[in-house]
Amino acid sequence: MSSLFGEVFRISTWGESHGGGVGVVIDGCPPRITLSEADIQPELDRRRPGQSDIVTPRKEADKCRILSGVFQGQTLGTPICVAVDNTDARPEAYSEMQTMFRPSHADYTYQAKYGIRNWEGGGRSSARETIGRVAAGAVARKVLAGIYPNIEILAYIVRIHDIEATIDPATVTSEAIESNAVRCPDPVAAAAMIERIKQVRSQGDSVGGVLECVIRGVGAGLGEPVFDKLDADLGKAMLSLPATKGIEFGSGFDGSRLRGSEHNDAFVLKDGKVATATNRSGGIQGGISNGEPIFFRIAFKPTATIAQKQQTVTVEGKEAELAARGRHDPCVLPRAVPMVEAMAALVLCDHALRQRAQNGL
Repeated sequence: MSSLFGEVFRISTWGESHGGGVGVVIDGCPPRITLSEADIQPELDRRRPGQSDIVTPRKEADKCRILSGVFQGQTLGTPICVAVDNTDARPEAYSEMQTMFRPSHADYTYQAKYGIRNWEGGGRSSARETIGRVAAGAVARKVLAGIYPNIEILAYIVRIHDIEATIDPATVTSEAIESNAVRCPDPVAAAAMIERIKQVRSQGDSVGGVLECVIRGVGAGLGEPVFDKLDADLGKAMLSLPATKGIEFGSGFDGSRLRGSEHNDAFVLKDGKVATATNRSGGIQGGISNGEPIFFRIAFKPTATIAQKQQTVTVEGKEAELAARGRHDPCVLPRAVPMVEAMAALVLCDHALRQRAQNGL
């Protein structure tokens, strides 16, 4: 199973949703980076379950422990292992999934590929696997801060179901994002989104939406054409997250409706440096960062596990009906925000270290 990500700053996540715990091993982190659990825990707190009444009620503190790779508050340059215990697992809530496949979930495909699967909460296919990613992303942020002191990686919700927000990626702040449970910096839209999520939850249903991410303060030159372009690696990172269905950079699909004369980002000089008058490229040209803010949008599908009866089949190949039990998010997007930021940090950290190794920064 492919649980490795990255080339220089390399991670391997481990664990299942209802096993003993989950976590990550980080290899390639430079030595002498100040690091403690206090640097990682705030990010895990942002993604943990039970943090509001619009996410899964599973009660997990998600307290992390650094088991290796750090000595006297500094990284050693050796593998860093971060572990989080599972303390509120309830595998009995998933007994029906032992014999029936949940529609649009990974139950059938895991069974088809491996001939065996952990049906307790989805096992490895559960979003609980992302704890390791978020922990590693917090470490990546520490490394990036030493290379790009002004770097900002901000993800936020721009749409839930059919409710659209109005947000300027050039001025959005972390404080505005974290000001409400849905993590949408448009307060009017956020209130409507929260009500919609509560409504569909009461109906045993779920909704999806769109999340946007902006990265500011990264210089030009990151990206390794032709196969490890920065946008290609960001795309892989984001689409490896649970429930993602699409990604677009800059002008995205709407840009395909324009002419070149309308779409091109003209070069200008700002404070004696090369810049662009517009940013329809989303901060990446030719697979390499151009110094402008990097921004992209990700589409998330509605949560697959719902409490309504759905048609399915059993492991024995018989038709059946299934109304899933267990504790699930009626909308994955609020907790996906720190996951997206973490994956962006991992990609940028890996590319920054590759750039330093190849060309110097």
